[in-house]
Amino acid sequence: MTARHDACVLAGGLARRLGGRDKPALHVSGRPLVESVAAAVPGAGRLVVVGPPRPGLPHAIFRREDPPGGGPVPALRAGLAEVTAPWVVLLAADLPFLTAEHVSALLDAAGAGTGTMAYLEGTRAGAVLVDDGGREQWLAGAWHTASLVRALARYEGRSLHGLLAPLDPATLRLAGQPWFDCDTMDDLQRARAQAQDGRYR
Repeated sequence: MTARHDACVLAGGLARRLGGRDKPALHVSGRPLVESVAAAVPGAGRLVVVGPPRPGLPHAIFRREDPPGGGPVPALRAGLAEVTAPWVVLLAADLPFLTAEHVSALLDAAGAGTGTMAYLEGTRAGAVLVDDGGREQWLAGAWHTASLVRALARYEGRSLHGLLAPLDPATLRLAGQPWFDCDTMDDLQRARAQAQDGRYR
C-alpha cells in the first residue's frame, strides 16, 4: 500500500529560457504540462501548486512564493506550508513523461512504504530521479516531509542542490525519461515530437 503523501508542484518560475512564456501552460500531447504532472500524482492527499491559479486543476491548493518568481527554494518553502502528509512528492511543473508508476517507484525508493519507525531507523530522507547522465533531478523526487522542513529551517541559500544533496537521498534511474523537463523551446519541440511518436509513453 502506498504511504500517505501529498504532492508539491513548483509552477511559478520565470521561464527566461522560454522567453518568459507561461511554461506550465504549454501543451504536450494536447494537455498543459502542469496538468500532465498533476495526473501523475493521483494518490496524493493534497495537490499543492506553487504558482498562479490554473483553471484545469480545480482541486489544487495554490500558493505563491515570496517574492513571486524568487526561485525554487522560496517556492518549496511556500508549498511545504500546505503539506500535511508524512511524505511529499516534489515535482517541477514541466515533466511531460512522468507517470503515476514513476511516482510510486520514487516513493518506494524513499522508503515511504515501510512506515515511520522504519524511516527513523534509516539514513535516507528521500529519493530523486537521475537522468541518463547520472545527474540528480531535484525537482523529481519523493521526500520525508519532516526532513525537508528541518533542512529548510537551517538553510539560507538559494540552490535546491545545496538544500537537498546533504540529505543524501536514494537515486533512481527509470525508463521513459520521466525526468525530462522543458526548459527551452528545443526541449518543448523534442517532447512534442517524442510524445507524438509514442516513444516515451
